[in-house]
Amino acid sequence: VQLVESGGGLVQPGGSLRLSCAASGTIFSANAMGWYRQGPGKQRDLVASITRGGSTAYVNSVKGRFTISRDNAKNTVYLQMSSLKPEDTAVYYCNIFPPVDAYWGQGTQVTVSS
Repeated sequence: VQLVESGGGLVQPGGSLRLSCAASGTIFSANAMGWYRQGPGKQRDLVASITRGGSTAYVNSVKGRFTISRDNAKNTVYLQMSSLKPEDTAVYYCNIFPPVDAYWGQGTQVTVSS
């Protein structure tokens, strides 16, 4: 089982980033997927989720700014982030939803700063 996140970086407030997560075909096709984040000194929390059929859900703090999507042909889940704020600074991870401890990858760092 492998989940590999990419696309993070340093961005100014108000900017945008798109994160990608490539998953092995078995776990991707059989599960809802989620993006999670862990900010400095905070616990890791769910940001957004998407079912196999494409239904989405978001935490209130990112509604209207983040969009989760999945490409079933590529076994990839995306997180389009816009209007980024300093409080979005965190390491972002993908996992199935609900998450399985054994599936956590290295994550990708997102830093929002001027």
